[in-house]
Amino acid sequence: MKTNRSLLMTALTIALLVAACKKESIDSSAIRSTNQNSDIITKSAAIKVFAKNLENPRGLKWGPDGNLYVAEGGTGGKDSTVGSCEQVPAPIGPYYGSPKRGRISKITPDGKRTTLVNDLPSSQTSAAQGSLISGVADVAFLGNAMYAILAGAGCSHGVPSLDNGVVKVKSDGSWKLIADLSVFQKANPVKNPEPDDFEPDGTWYSMINVSGDLYAVEPNHGELDKITRKGEISRIVDISKFQGHIVPTALTYHDSNFYVGNLNPFPIAPGSSKVYKITTGGRITVWAEGFTTILGLAFDNKGRLYVLENTTNNPFPTPGTGDVIRVNKDGSRDIIASGLNLPTGMTFGPDGNLYVSNWGFGATPGDGQVLQIPVQD
Repeated sequence: MKTNRSLLMTALTIALLVAACKKESIDSSAIRSTNQNSDIITKSAAIKVFAKNLENPRGLKWGPDGNLYVAEGGTGGKDSTVGSCEQVPAPIGPYYGSPKRGRISKITPDGKRTTLVNDLPSSQTSAAQGSLISGVADVAFLGNAMYAILAGAGCSHGVPSLDNGVVKVKSDGSWKLIADLSVFQKANPVKNPEPDDFEPDGTWYSMINVSGDLYAVEPNHGELDKITRKGEISRIVDISKFQGHIVPTALTYHDSNFYVGNLNPFPIAPGSSKVYKITTGGRITVWAEGFTTILGLAFDNKGRLYVLENTTNNPFPTPGTGDVIRVNKDGSRDIIASGLNLPTGMTFGPDGNLYVSNWGFGATPGDGQVLQIPVQD
């Protein structure tokens, strides 16, 4: 029976129950499969672990200093706010949080990891739902300045001292909240929220820089918003109004349009996820379909879109079944990599390789990785 409990954290609970072997390197085997729109041919790629010892890694970006920065959910928390504010409905809630267990890592070009920020909020779902962790969801740069978006903060996540929002991070690791997204969402409700799967403080996922402003997508309410460097927030489009509760997760920008990928309700229906094109004026259309559990999008310098799928050919998130699909200009599709373990974020590096957060959910904190995936034409 299909369920509307499509919150990203809940959807990935099953990952904790699936046994999988972790490897320091992965070789994608050449396979061939079909899609409802076109044939998909695997491009065999030698995948290697670029960095290790990450705590629930999510969105990642290369900085202007040549280093890779990774947003991490962190290690969760133990603080409860039951009785003091609106909670996330059971069985997802109540959450337990900490104001200082989320972090951001800096990774040098040779793969050495150090902690840039170690005192951002982190929270976890109820034990009944696997105590799955959220914290820092993504990072982005405006010039030399780093910004991070929080998904594990707010009273409903057990962190009453700080709301979900965008923080500006200094080079010494100190930070300041510049935009309160919890307050914005409460003051500007979307048209079609899902009552039994509702996050009062939201669960932000992807954030990008476009022409000097930040843009972020929120999966649970279903919206795409703009945040200026001054902290001003405005809505580009209420996705739920036009598409319902589709759980939009991945965000990128290309040729003057936004592109958003969605996770979709669970159990997973293979091929049910889509890529939507959204104009800067908020008009939304389906750009491509036939994907499964999209958690990352990126265009290369030839205008080809790469789609990160968290899980394929399974009803619930399953390690070893994630992949990267390339959509070519003629509409054909290539599987660039397969066999990934619950991947959660993707970006291109200055070397032309893809960098993917691996073991982004469901693993013991510290077991998270960043993979380097060569892109073959």
